Amino acid sequence: MAQKDPEAEERALDRLPKAALTKDNLRSAADLLRFVSPYRGRFTFGMASLLVGAFLGLAFPFLAGALIDAAVNPGGGGLPGWAGAGLSGVVTLLGISVTLHALASFNSALAFNSVGQRALADVRRASYERLISLPMAFFGQRRVGELASRISIDIAQLEAALIDALPQLCRQSLFLTGGLVLIAATSLPLTGVMLGTLPLLIGAAVFFGRRLRRYARETQDRLAETSTIVEETLQAIASVKAFANEAFELGRYDRCNRGALAAALQAARWRAVFVAFFVLALFGGMVIVLWYGAVLLQEGRISAGELTRFVLYTTFVGGAMGQAAELFSQIQKTIGASQRVRELLAETPEAEGGAALPGRLRGEVAFEDVRFRYPARPEVEVLRGVSLRAAPGARIALVGPSGAGKSTLTALLLRFYEPNAGRITVDGRDAREYSLAGLRGQMAIVPQDVTLFGGSIAENIGYGRPGATIEDIRTAARLANADTFITAFPEGYETVVGDRGVKLSGGQRQRVAIARAILKDPAILILDEATSSLDSESERLVQDALERLMHGRTSFIVAHRLATVRTADAIAVIDHGRVAEWGTHDELAARPDGLYRRLSELQFAVPEVIDGARLDEATPPSADENAALTRR
Repeated sequence: MAQKDPEAEERALDRLPKAALTKDNLRSAADLLRFVSPYRGRFTFGMASLLVGAFLGLAFPFLAGALIDAAVNPGGGGLPGWAGAGLSGVVTLLGISVTLHALASFNSALAFNSVGQRALADVRRASYERLISLPMAFFGQRRVGELASRISIDIAQLEAALIDALPQLCRQSLFLTGGLVLIAATSLPLTGVMLGTLPLLIGAAVFFGRRLRRYARETQDRLAETSTIVEETLQAIASVKAFANEAFELGRYDRCNRGALAAALQAARWRAVFVAFFVLALFGGMVIVLWYGAVLLQEGRISAGELTRFVLYTTFVGGAMGQAAELFSQIQKTIGASQRVRELLAETPEAEGGAALPGRLRGEVAFEDVRFRYPARPEVEVLRGVSLRAAPGARIALVGPSGAGKSTLTALLLRFYEPNAGRITVDGRDAREYSLAGLRGQMAIVPQDVTLFGGSIAENIGYGRPGATIEDIRTAARLANADTFITAFPEGYETVVGDRGVKLSGGQRQRVAIARAILKDPAILILDEATSSLDSESERLVQDALERLMHGRTSFIVAHRLATVRTADAIAVIDHGRVAEWGTHDELAARPDGLYRRLSELQFAVPEVIDGARLDEATPPSADENAALTRR
């Protein structure tokens, strides 16, 4: 399993788009708080602990000032109204306050983390449940990376907000408002001097912040480009090496890398200037405040404890204001992330309705004047009134030119999509009258490009019937001619197939897929170009396994290689979305002007022709042509 990269996740979070803080957007984000509702008791306890901790935090400067006054003036210092407490009494009270503050902070942090993690686990589950229940039309219009980010990056942003930003916002708001009130109560003249330095700091933060965000975004974009180059290069590493283009790819990467470096260095310069200016302005302001405070202290207008108290409260206010920009940015990102998660949760899932199947289907299938357009391409009518019928246990081959609509028919049979007109019946009833899960539960497909899960061979075969015993899995593998190669592996059925099954050959993957279909024991079987890309030996083994699999089941065989469909009970020749011809191999081959006969002659009789020349008569390139091809 790939290791989690915290830096990559942080960069992804930084690139999240921000949403404006409008009333509708805030209401949209608040809608996700329903996932917190089951844990509202713990959440309330955490909020109460946070408030207690914040008030105890605000009490610290007050007690620290009292401590200074008690030390400077033992007879009259200390806490107002508690003159007899003395230095030891103030220290004791300060120690109790700090201990209670730590305990309240522990309780609030634990409560918010517990509630946040539980609520986010519910959000992840709800998002994933909704995602896998959506119709194929939805996936046809979305990129996989975009959908995966909804459950990873977007929810990670919600996690940062719920566990960190929300408590911080409440805490810093209390520190800001409480600090301002308490410094004003301590000394109005000093408060006026302190507030006079804030516009300069706020203006500097806004000025430098905009430039830093621009350069940071440019740096992230450049880094994203380098990541794209790395991903493309590694995915096509065989082509890169075959064309000896390592230097070319390194040049591409180097250009993007230098661009990222330039943007990062520019951001570093602005950040250094900002830090220097901020330090100068902040400490300069503090010098002014301390100078004026010292003057007031000399004049007897404030005590040493009050000056200490004022400086500490000013630090609280400055810290709260310093956090404000980051919290505002995080809230904007959170609102954007919550909108995308809510959009996913608001999508309409597949209609599961329909009656439960009474038992095993007989497998009688009929397409009745079916018309269909893909939702992503409504201007193209893929099927134009297709009608055909398959008796129980019959083998129906679907052949024709590429793009004619063969695979679309199988997708409609699986109810990945619904016809725009006409209907599909199964055992004499409209397919929409059956439960979707029940109908698909009695169908199986063996596709051309088999995608296996990254687990073991046993797990991939067992996917056909979750809960199957290892004996059932072995039996299915033997029937699929897969047991021999599986047991040849050192780990046998526990052999891990790797990402998408890359550790197995094409023929091995096909036989694992056939074993999975055998284990499912479907009433209706779909074979979509199941042997088109195999070598002769693998094709023989797979074809033998397919014969066992098709026995006694209604089978729809999509094929370009007509040699694999000669024994079909009927062949439907699909052309331009219609059934152009229907019959057995012998009947269709006997039609002198038929499309099936023409396709057969192209595959079995006529040599391939390129630019008017037969391939078996082609001449090799001349020396001059070779020189032109190899010239760099």
